[in-house]
Amino acid sequence: MFANFDFEVIRRALPYLFLDGMGFTLMLTALSALGGITFGTLIALMRLSGLKTLGRIAGLYVDLMRSLPLVLVIFWFYFLVPYVGQWLTGASRPIRVGAFASSLITFVMFEAAYFSEIMRAGIQSISKGQPAAASALGLTYGQSMRYVVLPQAFRNMLPVLLTQTIVLFQDTSLVYVVSIPDFLGAASIIGQRDGRLVEMYLLAAIVYFTMSCIASYGVRRLQARLAIVR
Repeated sequence: MFANFDFEVIRRALPYLFLDGMGFTLMLTALSALGGITFGTLIALMRLSGLKTLGRIAGLYVDLMRSLPLVLVIFWFYFLVPYVGQWLTGASRPIRVGAFASSLITFVMFEAAYFSEIMRAGIQSISKGQPAAASALGLTYGQSMRYVVLPQAFRNMLPVLLTQTIVLFQDTSLVYVVSIPDFLGAASIIGQRDGRLVEMYLLAAIVYFTMSCIASYGVRRLQARLAIVR
């Protein structure tokens, strides 16, 4: 089965794959998760604000993003946003939006829809007596959310947020469609250059599987520890 399998091409490619490819993938995952959680928390607060207009806008946004394939959103930002920017600014040429910027914006906006539902569930899991007690102590709505509700909601939803981040880590492989050399893109480049696509794609699958399994195990351990603390 492995008679024609070239392990040497894998060994030679490891520095580029992990230092450049995986480094970019982890950076994109971290930035997208941070932006997605921040933006998603704001969307969750909009849906729970009691203002019908804000709630409907946030609900439509979540429904829209969750109804679209991620790869389509990546293409939309990469190819269409420059022309939208040209139309808005009145420029003579399409506004240049780099592949990294368009991918980062795409992931932040797309993942925010999923993170917002997680955070909304976390906020709703907090007893209503706690915001009421904070209000009785003289805290405003914003202060109550900042100091009382959101810290507990983040703690309750931390395992779910991390699980969604693992999904995000896997989804970042889609950026290779816009020629960004993430881990999968770097593996594809080397495989096409050396005519060893089987070796490179198999290595990529093993690495994604291994890292996702380790991260999932860590999340389960964290969830068990949080359950004990409660």
